[in-house]
Amino acid sequence: MSGFDPLSPANDDRMLFDDATLLGRMQSHVESWMATGDVRAVFLECYLIMTRNMVAQVHADAFGDARWVHGLLHRFAEYYFDALSAYESEGMSPPAVWQVAFDCSASGEATAVQHLLLGVNAHINYDLVLTLEDILAPEWSQLDRGHQAIRYADHCSVNRVIAQSVDAVQDTVLEPRMQFLEFVDIALGPVDEYLVSRLITSWREDVWRHTQELLRCRDERERRAYVATVEAEALRIAEWMV
Repeated sequence: MSGFDPLSPANDDRMLFDDATLLGRMQSHVESWMATGDVRAVFLECYLIMTRNMVAQVHADAFGDARWVHGLLHRFAEYYFDALSAYESEGMSPPAVWQVAFDCSASGEATAVQHLLLGVNAHINYDLVLTLEDILAPEWSQLDRGHQAIRYADHCSVNRVIAQSVDAVQDTVLEPRMQFLEFVDIALGPVDEYLVSRLITSWREDVWRHTQELLRCRDERERRAYVATVEAEALRIAEWMV
């Protein structure tokens, strides 16, 4: 249950390979979409920045159990690419909340901020719940309270990485697409970044609560009903955004 040693050659080689593959896949999509004017690049470029920062923190052993966080990071990304593949494949459909986000991008009628927040909403308020369930379900009942607390603390520590990334997202992703934001940034200073990070922190606290409810489900029928509730809540947020 201890964190991995970032200086261990075996761990470093494995993690560098996995991280390089994931980051390269994200970068490839971002570059392709930017070249064609596909606004799906807005969310994914933001996600790429966050993922780079998360990888750096994992290798700096900045979590209680960095190996666990690393597995969570990669499983989380799989949900995004699964939704994207489903959207782009004939005869398949992504989760409803991702359908709204991708359809909005295809329409080209929303602002850059809307595209970003629709993606963040789908990925956090829906995907992250299922990701945490995937990772925690095999072990949760065997963990003592101390180790359960480590899991929750690591979940909360991600908020710090997100908060540190928000300014870079605004400067790199949003301001080139919405020039008036630089004037808002000058006027408000760190306030706008603070509000965004607080919103995401609030969502992530709800995610942990939803995950705990899923872990308490007695059977698959009860689980599916609760997942439907989670999806409906995320979908309501998405519909309000558009």
